[in-house]
Amino acid sequence: MMEPVYLAIPLAPLLAALVAGLGGRLIGRTGAHTVTILAVAVSFVLSVWVLKEQLQDGAAAYNGAVYTWLLTDGVPMEIGFLIDRLTALMMVVVTFVSLMVHVYTVGYMHDDDGYTRFFAYISLFTFSMLMLVMSNNFLQLFFGWEAVGLVSYLLIGFWYTRPTAIFAALKAFLVNRVGDFGFLVGIAGIVHYTGSLDYAHVFHAAPLVAQQSLSLFEGQPWNAMTVICICLFVGAMGKSAQVPLHVWLPDSMEGPTPISALIHAATMVTAGIFMVARMSPLFELSPTALSCVLVIGATTALFMGFLGVVNNDIKRVVAYSTLSQLGYMTVALGASAYAASIFHLMTHAFFKALLFLGAGSVIIAMHHEQDMRRMGGLRRQLPVTYWTTLMGALALVGFPGFSGFFSKDALIEAVAESRLPGAGYALFCVTVGVFVTALYTFRMIFMTFHGEGRMDAHTREHLHESPWVVTVPLVLLAIPSVVVGWPTVGPVLFGGYFGDAIVVQPRHDVLGLLGHEFSGPAGFLLHAFRSAPVYLAAAGAVAAWYLYLKRPDLPAMLRQRLAPLYRVLDAKYGFDWVNENVLAAGARALGRLFWRVGDELLIDGALVNGSARAVGWLAAVTRHLQSGYLYHYAFAMIIGLSALLGWLLWNA
Repeated sequence: MMEPVYLAIPLAPLLAALVAGLGGRLIGRTGAHTVTILAVAVSFVLSVWVLKEQLQDGAAAYNGAVYTWLLTDGVPMEIGFLIDRLTALMMVVVTFVSLMVHVYTVGYMHDDDGYTRFFAYISLFTFSMLMLVMSNNFLQLFFGWEAVGLVSYLLIGFWYTRPTAIFAALKAFLVNRVGDFGFLVGIAGIVHYTGSLDYAHVFHAAPLVAQQSLSLFEGQPWNAMTVICICLFVGAMGKSAQVPLHVWLPDSMEGPTPISALIHAATMVTAGIFMVARMSPLFELSPTALSCVLVIGATTALFMGFLGVVNNDIKRVVAYSTLSQLGYMTVALGASAYAASIFHLMTHAFFKALLFLGAGSVIIAMHHEQDMRRMGGLRRQLPVTYWTTLMGALALVGFPGFSGFFSKDALIEAVAESRLPGAGYALFCVTVGVFVTALYTFRMIFMTFHGEGRMDAHTREHLHESPWVVTVPLVLLAIPSVVVGWPTVGPVLFGGYFGDAIVVQPRHDVLGLLGHEFSGPAGFLLHAFRSAPVYLAAAGAVAAWYLYLKRPDLPAMLRQRLAPLYRVLDAKYGFDWVNENVLAAGARALGRLFWRVGDELLIDGALVNGSARAVGWLAAVTRHLQSGYLYHYAFAMIIGLSALLGWLLWNA
């Protein structure tokens, strides 16, 4: 009897999106936000009920097909659901954050002409992500994968009259196509070796696949499972914005703030993290793939954090924070601490949505000014925004007792226990990244809410707190950002919460090693004071206070003395320059070459126009044979007959 409930969870936001999108003019703005908010609320309530059912002792996972789309070469392509504790947790996170964003949007997009269209898009976004996390096969996973990519394109470019928004949307779409190509190749490899798209069948056949090899280059055999897992991870690199496929995520800030929160907290970027965790039975069979995941995640975690230190756009600072935190989650995946990665995904969803929505509240008050150099002293005029954003910031830096503290510290401890190649480098990156995270986070807090106001007189006179539809979601997101770690750290990390949903080889079980020392959340809290991350976070916060409140003249002096380094960071390590001036320019040059050679010379020149000219020339020559004189025709017939008789006599 659970099947109707499972169907209702994704279909409710889909139906609401259709109603708001196709009937927006009939139901109006109030009708559009009412139907979409109610639909997501229904999905959230049902998701909580599903999670409650899964938490009961003896509850079994549900794995069933809804219908078969087609059957090709013996491979069924189905739409179906796999509902276990991993899925249930993701469903609750996605629907709760989406519900908060829906309510917040009523205030943020109040004066926008595309109001009903925006609600249709974000409701469709929620449906797409739910279909992805609830899938029990690679076909439906790929459908949800592409659907969130499509809707993100629509939402990033929502203000389509802005050239920067159009460019950002196209950039996100194209970069994700690179990742999706690798993802599709990985799925093709799975079908080739297992003959199935169903998770259960693929996971059962995985040990046999791991014993096979293929040759990518002459005389160099590769393990088939390693190739498949790396291809799947390339897809995750695109969706979850890992280096070098991270370049689209900061530019996604061109979209409205609510969608920035939804993309960065609960949908799109978390898809890659979830996918790798779901594919743990495959990745565990390839230490090479795990090391690849570990190193790329560590690089993203540290080096993307540095970019947040030099950026002055409040939304982009939070965006670079997302890049860094996604790197942390990826590192945990590479260390086989899948539970720690999903745990950090959950806590991060709450405090990152809170930070984005808090930034949006500031932007509303500042009349859509986003440069922190023109802010300051806002805590007096925006008390609710200030305190809730501060809670999100404390969770982000891992302040002891906040949700981010439990998830980030457990993650770092797990990496320290890993013995995979690259684990030492990863541990260095995630440890130093704690200081960097605190530095750019409190730099944002101090520049925005503390010190003297740097805004113009008109803005200063009209500063006021945002309306309740904006502040209520901030308060509701602040609550789990503070407290959710306490009741969940034990069961999720060390209590076997995920059961069979996540598979870890005994030699990779780093969380199992940590579990022997776990004595409850209070003991975890006390233990943290014997390790470096807590003190590094405090040092980062103190450094931000000294640089941006005590001695605000120092950052400019440091920029001058460290000008080469600053230029590298300001240029985002040159990734955008390479993409635009090498890869994109090279692709355009190659396209022009193909157009000149293929289209103009070969197709138009030789085939189309050339054949027409040849026919014209031949017609011009042969038309002289049609003179109209009878004796010409008789003479030609005699010549032809003579030639024919001569040929016959010669052969006789």
